[in-house]
Amino acid sequence: MDEQRYSETLIEGRNAVLEAFRAGKTVDKLYVLKDCKDGPVRSILREAEKGGTIVNFVDKERLDHMSTTGKHQGVIAQTAAYDYADVDDILKIAEEKGEPPFLILLDGIEDPHNLGAMIRTANLVGAHGVIIPKHRAVGLTATVAKTSAGALNYTPVAKVTNLTQTMEDLKKKGIWFVCADMSGDVMYRTNLTGPIGLVIGNEGSGVSRLVKEHCDYTASIPMKGDIDSLNASVAMGVLAYEILRQRMGGK
Repeated sequence: MDEQRYSETLIEGRNAVLEAFRAGKTVDKLYVLKDCKDGPVRSILREAEKGGTIVNFVDKERLDHMSTTGKHQGVIAQTAAYDYADVDDILKIAEEKGEPPFLILLDGIEDPHNLGAMIRTANLVGAHGVIIPKHRAVGLTATVAKTSAGALNYTPVAKVTNLTQTMEDLKKKGIWFVCADMSGDVMYRTNLTGPIGLVIGNEGSGVSRLVKEHCDYTASIPMKGDIDSLNASVAMGVLAYEILRQRMGGK
């Protein structure tokens, strides 16, 4: 994968934001002043809809706090630090390497440090890519890029509108899914080989009910201590390395 050198940017002002959309920039989130829907703003909202950009209608105080120029004109766009890949791009990488796909799906990770660490681990365990949802989750911010320690240059991240639909589409291509859950079978007794997607849930609430229902298996991490959960990034690392161990023949 060619190295990408993008920086997260806040684009302010109606003309600048509209030009960013029309130039094809990856806009993660759009912040618009509440009840402001005049002609230029409607044009921006149409462009945002085309690209599936998340739109947040906020009050003036929020925009003033975000603004670095003081000239936001009621509109601020947050661009991604890196371009997103398509899910098919990730599958193509596995195909080119002659390996069964190994995907990491993150269900609502909100902490950019966690996401960055997960992308770094995904690279180290040989995962072919990471899939994140468009809503209620952090995107590829500058903090994520920095925390990934360069892994974003090699491990593609796809952002999808509907995680469960994406899982169903991938199942048709032979991929099965295992999610981290304390009620599941101990990971050492679970077959984690073959084309696989590892699903990790939100830092607080874990894997959502609907996503869990679309998983084929649940796997738990054995623990011996006084607390009952791991940080989401650590849990992902433990399970991902067990997948790697099994893919290497259990060595």
